[in-house]
Amino acid sequence: LAVGVGEAANFAAYAFAPATLVTPLGALSVLVSAVLSSIFLNEQLNVHGKIGCMLSILGSTVMVIHAPQEEEVSSLESMAEKLKDPGFIVFAVCVLVSSLLLIFVAGPRYGQSNVLVYVLVCSAIGSLSVSCVKGLGIALKELFSGKPVLKEPLAWVLLVCLVICISIQINYLNKALDIFNTSVVTPIYYVLFTTAVMTCSAILFKEWQHMVLDNIIGSISGFLTIVSGIFLLHAFRDMPFTPNLLPLFLQPGRANPHPPWSSADRHQSCQHQPLLPQEDKGSQSAEEEEEE
Repeated sequence: LAVGVGEAANFAAYAFAPATLVTPLGALSVLVSAVLSSIFLNEQLNVHGKIGCMLSILGSTVMVIHAPQEEEVSSLESMAEKLKDPGFIVFAVCVLVSSLLLIFVAGPRYGQSNVLVYVLVCSAIGSLSVSCVKGLGIALKELFSGKPVLKEPLAWVLLVCLVICISIQINYLNKALDIFNTSVVTPIYYVLFTTAVMTCSAILFKEWQHMVLDNIIGSISGFLTIVSGIFLLHAFRDMPFTPNLLPLFLQPGRANPHPPWSSADRHQSCQHQPLLPQEDKGSQSAEEEEEE
C-alpha cells in the first residue's frame, strides 16, 4: 500500500511539475530509505553515507531553486502536437533502435559481464515511459474537469505504451540486479535514467529553451551534486569506516606532540642506515676472526 501511494504521488507530480525537476528529486527516496533503515532496522550508516545524504539534500535544493519552466501543455491536443515534433520523433526512433540492439545483439554477448547493457535499456525505455506518464497526467486532469477524455485515442495509446515500457524497464532492471551488486546498479541506473529523462523532456517539452545561463548552470550543478551523493551513499555502503583509517594526527589518543624526527620509536632515516645488511656484517666479522 505504501509503495502504491508513493507511486501515485510520483505520477501526480509529473502532471504539475517539469519532468526535469521531478525525476532527479526521486533521489530523495533513496535518502529517506537509508535514514529510516538506520533508525528502524539498525543498519549502520557510515560517514560516506551521511555525507552522501547531505549532498543529495543540497543538490535537490539547488535543482528546485533553478528548476526549468516547461512549455505550457494543458490538453491532449497540444500533447499530440508535441509528439509530432520531428526532434522528438528522431529521439524516439534512436531510443527504440538502440534498445533493440542492446537487447538482441549486445545482451547475449556482454549482458553477463557489463553492467551498462541492461541498465542502458532500462534508462532509454524509462525516458519514454516518463513521457507517457506526463501525457496521462494531462488526460486525468481533463477527465476530472469533465472533458470526454475516454473517447480520445491518444489517451489509450499512451496507456498501452506506458504498460509496455514499464514492463520492459522492470524486466531488464531485475536482470541487472540478479547479475550485479545493488550498490553498483543503483547509482549507474539513477544517473543514466535521469540523464535520459532530462534529455527527452528537453526535446519534447522545450524545458530548457527559455532558461538563462544561471539557471542552466544551477540545474546541472544540482544534478551532479545529487549524483555524487548517491554514489557515496551506495558505493561505500558496505565499507567500514573506523578511526584507524584516519591519518595519525586525526586519530584520537594517537596525536604525537613531538616532531617525527625526534621520536625514539621512529625508524632511522636512510642516511643513518648501514651500507651492508646485518647478515653481511656477520659474515664479514667471521672472516676477520678466521684470518686472525
